[in-house]
Amino acid sequence: MRKLIFGLVVLLGVAVLTDFGAAAWSEYRVSRALREGGVLESDPAVTIHGFPFLLQARNGHYENVEIVADGVHTDMLGDITVEANLIGAHAAAGELLDGSIRTVPVDLLYGRVMIDATELGQLYNIPDLQISAPPESKSDGTGGSGGSGPTTAGGVVLTGTVPIGPEPATVSVQADLVLDGDRVHIVASDLYFGREGRADFTVPDALKPVVLGLFTTTIEPQDLPFGVKPTFVEARGSRIVIEGEAHDTVIDLTEVQTAP
Repeated sequence: MRKLIFGLVVLLGVAVLTDFGAAAWSEYRVSRALREGGVLESDPAVTIHGFPFLLQARNGHYENVEIVADGVHTDMLGDITVEANLIGAHAAAGELLDGSIRTVPVDLLYGRVMIDATELGQLYNIPDLQISAPPESKSDGTGGSGGSGPTTAGGVVLTGTVPIGPEPATVSVQADLVLDGDRVHIVASDLYFGREGRADFTVPDALKPVVLGLFTTTIEPQDLPFGVKPTFVEARGSRIVIEGEAHDTVIDLTEVQTAP
């Protein structure tokens, strides 16, 4: 009985290792296809979620394929992070394992770009810019999607050193994130003195519009993975996240990110 149990444990261990090995190899092959076809300077991280992998491969249906590409260069913002989740991806096991896969039907595709404070600070010309979400986000009632025209998706607190008064001073402002088609407008609406706020200088009322103008800008359209159109923008931690989704689509792995 002990030998039987030991044998079963060994077989189970071999099966698990084989499954993880096949998943790892497939993730590597997809990663190489993404890098070779796109404008990526390094292999993106690819994770095929769900266990067992070999059962998914046999059925040609994968629960969730996660793609993360760091350091994707753009002319406007410098290096940004690009992410995608392929929910319900369909691919033959042979194409996945030998790396010949190029197009993938997907039930639901989420794509996003993540812009951190350093890159946004370059756009503002505020090197020490910090990003944080306010305790209560503002909304225009649209929920960030639907309807027509610009939508206010939420608020963000921006803190940085700007030239006001006799010396540069650090101030915080609350700004609205407004999605207008493919563009994101960051519109500073008021000075901020809440929990995340800082103020090294009392801004006179006459200078308030000037200060708010220094924290107001527009992020021109950014390429979301596989051509997804942006439908949502928000502050997550210290990043601005622009996200979109597509249903029942076919993606080309060589187009995870087109040239800026």
